[in-house]
Amino acid sequence: MIKVGIVGGTGYTGVELLRLLALHPQVELAAITSRKEAGMRVADMFPNLRGHVDLAFSDPEQADLASCDVVFFATPNGIAMQQARELLAAGVRVIDLAADFRIKDLVVWSKWYGMEHACPELVEEAVYGLPEVNREQIKTARLIANPGCYPTAVQLGFLPLLAAGVADTSCLIADAKSGVSGAGRGASVRALFAESADSFAAYGASGHRHLPEISQGLAGFSGKNVNFTFVPHLTPLIRGIHATLYARVTHGVDIQALFEQRYQNEPFVDVMPAGSHPETRSVRGANTCRISWHRPQNGDMVVVLSVIDNLVKGAAGQAVQNMNIMFGFAESMGLELIGLLP
Repeated sequence: MIKVGIVGGTGYTGVELLRLLALHPQVELAAITSRKEAGMRVADMFPNLRGHVDLAFSDPEQADLASCDVVFFATPNGIAMQQARELLAAGVRVIDLAADFRIKDLVVWSKWYGMEHACPELVEEAVYGLPEVNREQIKTARLIANPGCYPTAVQLGFLPLLAAGVADTSCLIADAKSGVSGAGRGASVRALFAESADSFAAYGASGHRHLPEISQGLAGFSGKNVNFTFVPHLTPLIRGIHATLYARVTHGVDIQALFEQRYQNEPFVDVMPAGSHPETRSVRGANTCRISWHRPQNGDMVVVLSVIDNLVKGAAGQAVQNMNIMFGFAESMGLELIGLLP
């Protein structure tokens, strides 16, 4: 049994962490912080947790996070890097669900996130928490940079092609769509029902902050620089990411076998039969990435379809998966979730 703390427990990612950890057989929830909601009972804010989480939010300055075995940061970018050094010195392992430790090039990170890094010496140590790639490093890590939601769907879709060296790295394209929960729980005009319902629009087409994170991962898979184009879209869904990925691939390669072999031992990646069309609703509430592929007109362009729940495999579920690996638990513990239908 391990003691777990959550910093920033009032957003969508925070409540999803609470939902998953509350029923985890090896977890004792010790602290959930919120400066604004300190003193409020968690179940009063999130009634779905009534009878499962008997804690109140505590002020971050007063919470005894140093006594925890692991602390999750479900906070905006720039918060975890302010506190990680002190927690690590106290022997606490840290899993950051924001972007503070994802990008190794700090000049690139500062350009996209608009701030100077508070603990650059920890960036190199941090392990990028994509279990399907870095499982062995995660086992012994003190600090995990949990991947972003778009980066998870995109990287898992491209990984088998790039690792096998069969994709042309000079032109990789990701056309990705996300539900509105990806924008967070904070009030914003874009997320209002009247603004997002019955509409569909691209954003960040000239540059999105997940671009360098994905490019870093794709380059690592292929061992060479990649020319990568990424365009995200907002869709009138609450949860879900659908990434449509394009790559020119060497002729004569058995793409289905390539994907099945790469993911045959991965508990949270489901390779569907060739020609399938995975749906976001099939993974809603589950820690699963569901993948298929197509080869239009039997040409050299392969189209990969990758779907995840942005709050689960794209955030909280993957963070719990990382925790399980770090502490030697069964990787699927607390995550054996079936997608919600309808």
